[in-house]
Amino acid sequence: MRIDTLRIANLRSLADVSLPLAPGVNLFTGANGAGKTSVLEAAYLLSHAGSFRAGSRENLISRGAAGFSVFAEVSLESGARHRLGFGKEGGKWLARVDGAAASSFGALVQHAAVVCFEPGSHALIAGPSDERRRFLDWGVFHVEHDFLLAWRRYQRALKQRNSLLRQGGSVDMSLLEPWEAELAQSGQAIDAHRRAYLEQLRLHLASYSAALLPELGPVELAYRRGWPEELTLDQALRARRERDLGRGHTTVGCHRADWSIHFEGAPLREHLSRGQEKLTAMAALLSQAALYAANRGEWPVICLDDLASELDRTHQEWVVGQLLQHQVQVLITGTDVPSALETARTTMFHVEQGQVAALL
Repeated sequence: MRIDTLRIANLRSLADVSLPLAPGVNLFTGANGAGKTSVLEAAYLLSHAGSFRAGSRENLISRGAAGFSVFAEVSLESGARHRLGFGKEGGKWLARVDGAAASSFGALVQHAAVVCFEPGSHALIAGPSDERRRFLDWGVFHVEHDFLLAWRRYQRALKQRNSLLRQGGSVDMSLLEPWEAELAQSGQAIDAHRRAYLEQLRLHLASYSAALLPELGPVELAYRRGWPEELTLDQALRARRERDLGRGHTTVGCHRADWSIHFEGAPLREHLSRGQEKLTAMAALLSQAALYAANRGEWPVICLDDLASELDRTHQEWVVGQLLQHQVQVLITGTDVPSALETARTTMFHVEQGQVAALL
């Protein structure tokens, strides 16, 4: 996949930007705070319907603006082309595909694939579990066509069960049964898809980890599904009814799942340095991109935010070298030209005070 044209209106400091992007490496340079990261964020929004930055989606809108929008024309290896849009207008969040309102954000995201490494990516390794579930479920979504339906069914049932639990007092337990049955059925499907995806990811992760972190030895993935292995989800939900009633929410299930990466030379993530966490996150993100390519026949767009500050020169050059071996569109930001790109063919842009200009 590649983005041919990216148009941005009122996204943070970017008031009105239109960019023709090259199929290969696109480099955005400028001072800190100029708006470079927001260009990558715009591409990411089309693929995730959310930002990689922390904070509310309301923070995306430029100060004084009523809303914002991101539009892109994308091309696929199959020859197909799509016009995609995402933003907020009139107080409503909107997604558009080929000029028509999308039925859901999922209908938008299925046409756009963007993987991003940025200063906060180490949270994928050392941060809370919801970060890793988002990573996992985005990958599964692009591989398993029926995953989204199961996920929606699960979320609806979870919302209903939690609503009953929050009533407090004496709850008729029979009211929980239909929602627990729905959670168990849809949860089983979600769990099976997640396990299968991680098995595929494992092979790519072994390769990238060996190259980026050879000193840590062999790597392994551990998966925790969110309820005891010796119980079915239905059994676990029934066993936790009293406890869940006291807490007012469901404490077992797919929404509590997690996965982790372990190295033979550092079995616990707490043993990794911040630099090793970043390299492990890079290995995971490249593995996800490579797995997407293996399943879909084309690479996602790769965003590398502030590459020179996040990785040392040796690892920068290795990552860029790997991407140049494939037909990958890459968006990179930096205050200057990263050393890894000094000899690479690059399309360059300069970002200053929310304005983006192509450099010849």
